[in-house]
Amino acid sequence: MSYVPQIKIPATYMRGGTSKGVFFNLTDLPKEAQVAGEARDNILLRVIGSPDPYGKQTDGMGGATSSTSKTVILAKSNQADHDVDYLFGQVAIDKPFVDWSGNCGNLTAAVGSFAITCGLVDKKRVPDNGIAVVRIWQKNINKTIIAHIPITNGQVQETGNFELDGVTFPAAEVKVDFVSPVDPSEAMFPTGNVVDDLSVPGIGTFKASMINAGIPTVFLNAKDIGYTGTELQEAINSNADALERFETIRAYGAIKMGLINDISEAAARQHTPKVAFVSEPESYVSSSGKNIDAQSIDLNVRALSMGKLHHAMMGTAAVAIGTASAIPGTLVNLAAGGGEKNIVTFGHPSGTLKVGAEVSNINGQWSVNKVTMSRSARVLMEGTVSIPGDCF
Repeated sequence: MSYVPQIKIPATYMRGGTSKGVFFNLTDLPKEAQVAGEARDNILLRVIGSPDPYGKQTDGMGGATSSTSKTVILAKSNQADHDVDYLFGQVAIDKPFVDWSGNCGNLTAAVGSFAITCGLVDKKRVPDNGIAVVRIWQKNINKTIIAHIPITNGQVQETGNFELDGVTFPAAEVKVDFVSPVDPSEAMFPTGNVVDDLSVPGIGTFKASMINAGIPTVFLNAKDIGYTGTELQEAINSNADALERFETIRAYGAIKMGLINDISEAAARQHTPKVAFVSEPESYVSSSGKNIDAQSIDLNVRALSMGKLHHAMMGTAAVAIGTASAIPGTLVNLAAGGGEKNIVTFGHPSGTLKVGAEVSNINGQWSVNKVTMSRSARVLMEGTVSIPGDCF
């Protein structure tokens, strides 16, 4: 019996923020995968090592967590006043499924540097020394993101002294602006309310702020669901019943937000919406053993991604947190003390994160002009990935 050989695809393995993913230049992919469809999904699944019933992704590049089961495809942008198109695929670990419904804010920090290195950004826009401003078109959600990439001697500078909780080693700071993360034609609050009663059959009715900014997110009060808001991963991820409750809450939140029409559709939309719970500032010890003092934060936030409590905070969820904190009356804003705010520092399982938001209210309708945060990024490995030639 004969077997087909493996094929090699140029790729770069990068860390962006508190996530890792495999980055591709669109033109380096096999021709069948240069367009959306089954072939592309099958290739990415095989690269990452999914579906894996063992939940380890041993036979692929994935790290068996939502933060490390990610893929990125970049291309020179056809959008006016943009440099690069950024397409993100969240790869399920134990299912043959790639979710294209949302963005990854953490990996956004790596998009600019990869685009510059690959020649997708006009050389005239990259200084010999200073900051290169990379204009990113996020294709999953059709939004603009601006990444500020440090350049030294004509090369992307990756090393530095910027520390990001959730990442072990310091690196160069990358400032990221999420520009108008909610289109004026869209409803930031799909229900029309900053706080709703979310009824979840068999579980209960909870106060919820459901916002579409960065990524659709359902915010709950920690105390309403039996938590303090200072939990680390083990407290939730080791509890199958708790994870099932959160998934049920997420599914009914998706219906309430108009993202799906029936509860059965939630399984095919694992990446969105996110579920997060908030609490007033309270001291705790982070997953690295760092003491987080209540006086150093405005609130605590914990968020779930792909069915598990995230080890830090998703960048897109941080956009939602920053936006919601700036709008009086949301659960996020109230947990942070209420009133008008344009910057908050929140505690997450790995430490803290500061995020700023510029919002406005015109004729009773909230809009957000920009959300800003700092991340870092670094190339971990570059070369080729190998996959069996018959996998697609």
